[in-house]
Amino acid sequence: MTIAWNEFTPWSALAGGMLIGAAVAMFVLLNGRIAGISGVMGGLLRPLRGDVGWRAAFVIGLVGAPAVYALFARLPLPRIDAQAGALVAAGLMVGIGTRYGSGCTSGHGVCGLARLSPRSLVATAAFMGAGFVTVFATRHLFGI
Repeated sequence: MTIAWNEFTPWSALAGGMLIGAAVAMFVLLNGRIAGISGVMGGLLRPLRGDVGWRAAFVIGLVGAPAVYALFARLPLPRIDAQAGALVAAGLMVGIGTRYGSGCTSGHGVCGLARLSPRSLVATAAFMGAGFVTVFATRHLFGI
């Protein structure tokens, strides 16, 4: 995926971050729930009585929001420079890491850090560190 740096505006990034933060804060304050995607999806895969409705609505909103946005604006076209096998392997590794890390990047990085969770601080540092090392290795050591 490439970033069009000449079209990047810090104001839109700031606005997006503020919207995410406000949504996460409202979700925890009004519902007492953490908006981590792996936890929401995990609850759908192992449903408890009376707990499916809000989880399904959350996922429908997550998937449906870009569709609604597309009615008013043009969606950016991602360019992914990877083979299908690499994407599948990466997805599996992320899923396994999410289980071992007791949550995903959104749960730990956005929600957990906002709650000053030490576990989330360690998890987020591990996510970011692994990402930095992976990008450095693939781009500079292996030339991929």
